[in-house]
Amino acid sequence: MKVKNSIRIDKSASINLNVRGLPQSPTLEINERCKELEREGHKIYRLGLGQSPFPVPSAVVNALKLYAREKDYLPVKGLRELRGAVAEFHREKDHVDAQPENVMVGPGSKELMFLLQLVFYGDIIIPTPCWVSYVPQARILGRKVHLIHTQFEEKWRLSPVRLRDFFESENDDGKPRILLLNYPGNPEGATYSRQDLESIAEVARRYELIILSDEIYGQLDFQGKHVSMASVYPERTIISSGLSKWCGAGGWRLGTFTFPAQLSWLMDAMASVASETYTSVSAPIQYAAVRAFKGGLSIERYLVHARRILSKLGKWCARELSTSGIRVHSPSGAFYLFLDFSVLADRLAERGIQDGPTLCTRLLDEAGVAILPGSAFERPENELTARLSYVNFDGAKALAASESIPLDENLPNDFINHWCHDSVEAIQKLMAWLYQDH
Repeated sequence: MKVKNSIRIDKSASINLNVRGLPQSPTLEINERCKELEREGHKIYRLGLGQSPFPVPSAVVNALKLYAREKDYLPVKGLRELRGAVAEFHREKDHVDAQPENVMVGPGSKELMFLLQLVFYGDIIIPTPCWVSYVPQARILGRKVHLIHTQFEEKWRLSPVRLRDFFESENDDGKPRILLLNYPGNPEGATYSRQDLESIAEVARRYELIILSDEIYGQLDFQGKHVSMASVYPERTIISSGLSKWCGAGGWRLGTFTFPAQLSWLMDAMASVASETYTSVSAPIQYAAVRAFKGGLSIERYLVHARRILSKLGKWCARELSTSGIRVHSPSGAFYLFLDFSVLADRLAERGIQDGPTLCTRLLDEAGVAILPGSAFERPENELTARLSYVNFDGAKALAASESIPLDENLPNDFINHWCHDSVEAIQKLMAWLYQDH
């Protein structure tokens, strides 16, 4: 009996070591800091938290109202009708052989990612810069993480050469691993072409790599031509999606994983853990999500307008920032820019700024502009990089204004100045701060 108790204590201590000292998610932390400064009377430009500015489509809101009385526990893997709608969504949008029985619904894709890492027994491969929660989740669970650092010249994207070099340096062909691939990307707003994905798939197939393709921003590809990794590597790709980004419903907390049939064992293991933790996703939210994933003309128009607003604003921001000496790529999707201030290193050093965290702290304190340092996205601490989320504007008003302009016409040049004013002003504040006297 004493032996059993001591084993329990040791396990608990091991878990505590993984969690002890773990900071709050940087995106949530910056949001709370902004609120605190605003309460003190400061004007703050919130370019730190990546949240869709657009309202949830009215058809989906109406569905939530209709099903608000639904109160029963639903199946752990999700409402059958919803799983069918998600499968059809991926078949139609991504041209993959998705089946309802291979779809799992969870309280946000973040929770599903955590469960996947919990039940999977291998290492995790993550290209950087990467979303802020990938690595902390793996470390909480004690998983071994391999970071592959990409470069500005590669548009911060994983190349097949880098992936191949990683495996050759590891010299261990048979070890199970999962690659986390996110595109259009958070934090850099880049995407992959079909040719890019096919080249990565060739390497992945050779090493029997499982890929978790985080396509939560897939419907916010500015060209509306998102290509799913599962379409070129169907046998071992899991598609991660949900309502938070393309549907503007982050607070609804509904995410989906779509598995290939060969990986159903992973889904079953995740469902077992889910049954002992969150049980199932809120019933009204799941019923409303059916309407979202079934789409239709009104939702397609909503997406077209959202894309053209984000595209115009994101590309304007990139052009403006480039004129100030910041290295930045024009975005292809989502609503982020990953900024490289290295060209301005000497100027910043004269002001006592030699790393990303210091840069972001000073920018917030002195100019009221909130962005996140590259270190939050697993870049080196001393690197002068940062992520900027350019959606600090009233999405409902911007969407209504866009809807008044025919889709066969380009948005006028003054559109973003008028309807995305705070985002425009934030970029101007940032640039002025860079060149102010010290």
